[in-house]
Amino acid sequence: VVSLAYGGQESRFGPDYIIPRPFDPRLIATVAPAVARAAMDSGVATRPIEDLQAYRERLSQFVWQSGLIMKPVFHAAKQAPKRVAYCEGEDERVLRAAQEVLNEGLAQPLLIGRPEVIAARIDRLGLRIRAGEDFDVVNPDSDARFREYWSAYYEIMQRKGVSQDQAKEEMRRDTTLIGAMLLRRGDTDAMLCGTLGTHQRHLATIANVIGRREGVRSFAAMNMLLLPRRTVFICDTYVNLDPGPEQLAEMTVLAAEEVRRFGLVPKVALLSHSNFGSLDTPSAAKMRMALEILRRSAPELEVEGEMHGDAALDATLRTRLFPNSRLTGEANLLIMPTLDAANIAFNLLKTATGDGITVGPILLGAACPVHILTPSATVRRILNMTALSVVEAGGVRDR
Repeated sequence: VVSLAYGGQESRFGPDYIIPRPFDPRLIATVAPAVARAAMDSGVATRPIEDLQAYRERLSQFVWQSGLIMKPVFHAAKQAPKRVAYCEGEDERVLRAAQEVLNEGLAQPLLIGRPEVIAARIDRLGLRIRAGEDFDVVNPDSDARFREYWSAYYEIMQRKGVSQDQAKEEMRRDTTLIGAMLLRRGDTDAMLCGTLGTHQRHLATIANVIGRREGVRSFAAMNMLLLPRRTVFICDTYVNLDPGPEQLAEMTVLAAEEVRRFGLVPKVALLSHSNFGSLDTPSAAKMRMALEILRRSAPELEVEGEMHGDAALDATLRTRLFPNSRLTGEANLLIMPTLDAANIAFNLLKTATGDGITVGPILLGAACPVHILTPSATVRRILNMTALSVVEAGGVRDR
């Protein structure tokens, strides 16, 4: 936050940075509770605060706008922290996020990268974390598991045109592949990648090494948007170009499962340019077919369609158009007919009305807890996805 506000200039406490700058979130989240504690200890406070930790959490919501919606996820993650591998462990945003992860007690970070580069950047950023004490490092240039990992990778890929030499080379240079093998072999509980590179490249590696959950036919991606008046989830923002009815139904069930992790009841709208049968185009027809599949496969799910976007978010309008709708109130999970529709809608809303406050992308359908971030991911987004990954890792163990 401070670095962005001051044009990338680092703010490291010392002779040149003693008084926090106005944009420093520690002013409200750390200094205020410290003042309150001092006032209580000295007897000046006439109304002592009984729970300082709860007070800190309330203050943090003024700094991090995603704090309130993420609260149940953070709470669940703190109950049972897991190991989380960060494939771009040298990325400064990842290092800052690792510091926050440890501050919050969310996870045990595992950074993939060159130890000397990680150490130098931690020092330059003025972070307190130290390798071997606060987190572990997997060095792509020198790791005792290298032979074990490339051999296992070769076994997976030998009939897909990958030779032993290629397997060795890829295992040295592809940090997403290293993270995927860590996850596959049980050396980490969850994995985050994607701050560098394309979503498609990362997904290809995950598909080869991690694979899909049992019974799941397709991956999908969902993003959460914190808008001024509501929170909405949009799917599929990154994976399926033109999903069929079965894919749409499957991703709807997977997306609803994730929405519940945030302590919300999923209310699903299948969106289209058609309103409840007003048009008979292939796109509208597949959304109606998806609804029929969902009525049979997930009868407990509150879902309706096909409908316009305004009907999804305006219950009064929807009731006037279709009084027999099974969807009550505002929809919070919007299933789009194509990737183009989902990605365009997400980015327009994020920029025009959402102030860029998002959580995700959330990868749906993977066999293990793994998510692909984007090159524009912020420290807070990495922190949020870490918490979600930890909660998912606990769920995998419970299944």
